[in-house]
Amino acid sequence: MQDRHRVPGPPESIFYIPNFITKAEEAKILESIPPNKWIALSHRRLQAWPARLTATNTLITSSSASSLPSWLQDPVVSRIQALGVIQGSTHGDVNHCLINEYLPGQGIMPHEDGGAYWPVVATVSLGASVVLHVTAKIASGHMAEGEGESRKEGEGVEEESRNEGSWRILQEPRSLLVTFGAAYTETLHGIAEVEEDVGLREGTVANWNLLGDREGIVKAGGRNVRGTRVSLTLRDVRKVSKLGGKLFGKGRS
Repeated sequence: MQDRHRVPGPPESIFYIPNFITKAEEAKILESIPPNKWIALSHRRLQAWPARLTATNTLITSSSASSLPSWLQDPVVSRIQALGVIQGSTHGDVNHCLINEYLPGQGIMPHEDGGAYWPVVATVSLGASVVLHVTAKIASGHMAEGEGESRKEGEGVEEESRNEGSWRILQEPRSLLVTFGAAYTETLHGIAEVEEDVGLREGTVANWNLLGDREGIVKAGGRNVRGTRVSLTLRDVRKVSKLGGKLFGKGRS
């Protein structure tokens, strides 16, 4: 990753790239998401590819479901690979994708991704913009982990996020957000359950100078009216087991 994409403020390292994919590519991915694969949760719905993790944080695959579908591989996974951010991971590749859908007013409590994954997460946003709240664990006073689900209730996040140890990152449609290093291990991230993000401007948005459309936010009075957002969260699951085979951990599966 290039330093020009680094988000200033939060602990190292968070990188943001606007327009990581094109509008046509975004539309194709959204059209390719199977409508019958959604799993309903209390605040949103999700899909897990190729499968959800087991209670022991293991990814179980078979010969027919051992890789991500082609509509995720090209262009998303291939471009992430080209950035070099996943090199050196357990399997040297992205092997898992969580697809989350957020309707206006839906969000997720502050949580961490935890030790099930190699400590690099790449998220592509589709459809609409949303503000991601990043909070230092010490500042938050609580921790949560799991497959995109917080295990403990947390406090609400202030709109301005001016407090030390708290940052706001605006994720635009078609953007890529990559988190690793101290930002992965020492922070929590969540999305407020609001229908509108307000107070968006330089000084309150950590990645303000990296945005692809700052002018649009300014014209909207520093507001982002939520639409339906779909996120692709791509990671390398450490433990992989093939049906009828053995468990793969540090080695390649």
